[in-house]
Order: sequence, then C-alpha cells, then structure tokens
Amino acid sequence: MYVPKLYRSEDNNVMKEIIRENAFALLVSSGNRIRATHSMMVLNEDDPENIYIETHISRANSQAKTFKNGDEVLCDFLGAHSYISSSWYDHINVSTWNYEAVQIYGKVQLMDQEELYRHLEKLTSRFEKKQQCPVMVEDMGKAFVEKEMKGAFGIKIIPDEIFIQQKLSQNRKEHDFRNIISNLENGSVNEQKIANQMKKLKR
Repeated sequence: MYVPKLYRSEDNNVMKEIIRENAFALLVSSGNRIRATHSMMVLNEDDPENIYIETHISRANSQAKTFKNGDEVLCDFLGAHSYISSSWYDHINVSTWNYEAVQIYGKVQLMDQEELYRHLEKLTSRFEKKQQCPVMVEDMGKAFVEKEMKGAFGIKIIPDEIFIQQKLSQNRKEHDFRNIISNLENGSVNEQKIANQMKKLKR
C-alpha cells in the first residue's frame, strides 16, 4: 500500500481499532496465481510484544489448498471511508476520498486442531456475547464442533510489515478542514466516523 508520509500513522492503537471494527477483511496470497478471500480476522494480543492475526477459511477454497508454513500473505483492512466534495472548499480543487486502512504483510503458520478450536471459541464469543440469546462454542458440544471443524482451515499470520494509513484531509487549511467536518457530520455512519477521526487530529 502506498502511504504518503502525511497520512502515515505509527500508532498501534489506531491499527488495533481499525482491525477490531473491520474484522471481515481480505486475505490475499500469490503462487501460481493471485487469490483473495474475505474472512473473519482476530487480532491475537496474548503476548503484546508478538501480536498476530488469526483467521480461517473453507477447506474447499482453492486458496486453502495452496497454503503452507512460511507463505507470505497480505491482510487488507478497510476502515471508515467517505467521499469529500470539492464544493466543501473555499477554492477550486478536485474532489477526493478520505479513509482509514491497515495492511499487514506476514508469514503463514498453519493451525493445528487445538489452535483452530480455540480460535473458533474466541471468534464466536466476540460476536455472540452481544446477542440477546448467545450461543457459545461450549453450548454446541465438543463432538459437534469438531465435526464442523473438518470443513475449516485455520491459519495464523505473523506480521513482517504493518502499514497504517489515515487520509483525513491533513493537507487542507483550517477553514476547509472544519467545513469538511461540518458536512460529514450530517452524513452517513461512515461519514460521521471520518468526521470524528478528523476531530481527533486537532486534539
């Protein structure tokens, strides 16, 4: 990912927030051809000094059939994003797009069955606990879960490079910057999120 210096972030808290809020991300690999799969990803922070990504895809997926330990992959997380109209400037200029994104290049480590089971427990707990009548992995019975696991292919991605981008109109003068925020605050959820992130830059 091309990240101009102006929009580059080194803030790991920003990275974690983008990953947590946009967990359904793109897993990209290359071999004899480029392959990509949208999958649920979890940031494992058990060891804060050695964080990594966990995910799983279908064993029937052709991408799964190519993976081996040490393969390089790309995890692509797109955060909030919004159109920025040139009509919001006090001068003639082009329209653009504001957005937040994280890309992580890393090496594959294949999960064993115990690791996959724990991954599915963690993933299910994260999303089920918000439900009115949550159903956790332990509620399904170990035999049933292990049977279903036969169709899942679990991997860990150990990061080599992490790119964090926050393109939030940092190149605009104060009047235009404030006017952009004002217009975004009246828009969609995504637009309001970008407005909030822009306001954080001025704190």
